[in-house]
Amino acid sequence: MWHSPADQPRWARPVLLGITAVAAVLYAWNLPVVDLAPLYSDAVKSMSGSWKAFLFGAVDAEATATLDKLAGSFVPQVVSAKIFGYSEWSLALPQVIEGVISVLVMYRVVRRWAGVVPGLLAAGIFTLTPVAASMFGHSMQDGLLTMCLVLAVDAYQRAVLEGRLRSLVWAGVWVGLGFQAKMLQAWMILPALAIGYLLSAPTGLRRRVKHVAIAGAVTLAVSLSWIALFTLTPASSRPYVDGSTNNSAFAMVFGYNGLSHLGIELPGARKFDNDGGAIDPQQRDIIPAKRGNPDEDPTKATSRPVQHGGAKLFDGHLAVAVGWLYPLVLLTLLRGLWWRRRAERSDPVRGGLVMWGVWLLTFGLVFSVADVPHTAYVASLTPAVAALSALGIVLFWRAYREGGKQAWLLPLAVAAEVAWAAWLWSHYPNFLPWAKWGALALGVAAVVALVLTRVVKTVSPRLVTAGLAVGVAAVMAAPATYAISVLDPDYSGMSFDANAGPESGRIPAAPPAPANGAGG
Repeated sequence: MWHSPADQPRWARPVLLGITAVAAVLYAWNLPVVDLAPLYSDAVKSMSGSWKAFLFGAVDAEATATLDKLAGSFVPQVVSAKIFGYSEWSLALPQVIEGVISVLVMYRVVRRWAGVVPGLLAAGIFTLTPVAASMFGHSMQDGLLTMCLVLAVDAYQRAVLEGRLRSLVWAGVWVGLGFQAKMLQAWMILPALAIGYLLSAPTGLRRRVKHVAIAGAVTLAVSLSWIALFTLTPASSRPYVDGSTNNSAFAMVFGYNGLSHLGIELPGARKFDNDGGAIDPQQRDIIPAKRGNPDEDPTKATSRPVQHGGAKLFDGHLAVAVGWLYPLVLLTLLRGLWWRRRAERSDPVRGGLVMWGVWLLTFGLVFSVADVPHTAYVASLTPAVAALSALGIVLFWRAYREGGKQAWLLPLAVAAEVAWAAWLWSHYPNFLPWAKWGALALGVAAVVALVLTRVVKTVSPRLVTAGLAVGVAAVMAAPATYAISVLDPDYSGMSFDANAGPESGRIPAAPPAPANGAGG
């Protein structure tokens, strides 16, 4: 990883390092003023002072009770607290590092799949996704999950290109570690990896099935290791499991933190509610007093209400967190799969389109039907959105240069993105209106320039390239504005709801309406 590939242009590494520097600044900017995540920070303090609390993820040094999370969720923060001391910034620092690693690995994944330019674009788009800019600057487990998913797809990429079992097993290990961070949400990547490998790996069907089965077994073993530890340890020798009513780690993981988000209740799982998960009355004498009065749970004051409805990914705060490039992603999938429809089975581009498409479909469907308690949940969509958007920009640019009917796809994509951005931003008219109108003006100019260079045949190649640059800038203007807004602490989000801009949870989207219909 320390040396550039032999076929990589000399300018690629400086550009990548520049993108990485931007990511590091965005993610680390608010470390001096970052907040603690209530209750979760108590678990980190306890785990950093007691080996038993560390092993079981207990919220108190005496290890009498856990939170409703696995111990692995807090390990990076515990390590940081042991090195730098316990503080707000030391608990947030691991997420900054996870974000920088994710940006670098995103480049490597997409470079292997589609080339250097798409790789750099993917790293840049990932960096400037608003939910990532906010999430990686706060002490929350979603950053660890996102990094593990990106590392899993990195190992998968090598496996599917070379038919290597070892690399696919490593992908399973990373998914298992992601399970320790956010439980069942990590498994949502498995359909994409399994289908992609079975479709595209350059080896026989029987061997492909065998490889997927072995990697799946490894994933299961790593994922369930903590649950097995809890289940095999006598109840008298371990903490009580919060998130359950029967002291069951299985009920907490698969019930309270899993199927309950879909409205399915498992025996022994504490019922999930819309207020951040109030403690079940039967457990109030078991959970340590340091957790405070459940009716005054500090997470309630900072948690956004659970989001319902199948359209929530396309509207409101979830859309502005991750969904600015949806039109480009959709066009990329449709046209990319159509263009590669006659390619051989192991074609890497088509296989990647299928894998990323299944990733988006799986996460999108689950988030559409499930409760989404916090915005950071949808950060799992970011790698797929970044990869597909980057490929789409390059594919449409090549088609634009070649001419013909396909050349109009690039202006169409830019126009669709400008219209979509205008609609999303219209929900927050009071947020940086000068930036909104500037971004829209840039988009209109890009569309006009791209159309004119198609119509006028005597335009110089430099002007055509300039039109592309303006088009890419127009596509990224809106999400970049929201992402960069985290440099203002008021727009940076918080530890229980990662979002940038007016939906950060601190600044209202618009002033309240006058009472009694009075004008003003």
